[in-house]
Amino acid sequence: MTTQGLEVIDHSVQLTHEWINELAERLDWASKRNALRLLRVTLQRVRDHLPGDELAQFSAQMPVFVRGFLFEGWAPKRTLFKERSGCAFITAIDTLMADSSEYRGREDIRCVFDLLNARLSPGEIEDIRACLPQDLRALWPVPGT
Repeated sequence: MTTQGLEVIDHSVQLTHEWINELAERLDWASKRNALRLLRVTLQRVRDHLPGDELAQFSAQMPVFVRGFLFEGWAPKRTLFKERSGCAFITAIDTLMADSSEYRGREDIRCVFDLLNARLSPGEIEDIRACLPQDLRALWPVPGT
């Protein structure tokens, strides 16, 4: 039991740290701050490719704080006009991660996808991948491969 009696928050913090630690390990990065940033920007770019119902199902399997990163700054009406190609997806993340000396582009984005494959149900991952453009889907490995 926590001293504040807020176990649900403590548990979500613990799970969020597990996600960040696992991603930093997959990336082989020293900076967990940058690993968190890559997770945030990648989740937000995936979010912009998903219809509302699928986005809700996707987020339901995430720890509360990770879900918050997913929805941070989200304005559904603004996403309707975004470029939805795989190339634009990668370019947006490249731009947001440009000041990280550890960032290697596609290889690191794929590490985020590997984390999601490990942490979310295979069925949900398949549903999400089906919503993505073919060139982006090719970057996100099929769960279990």
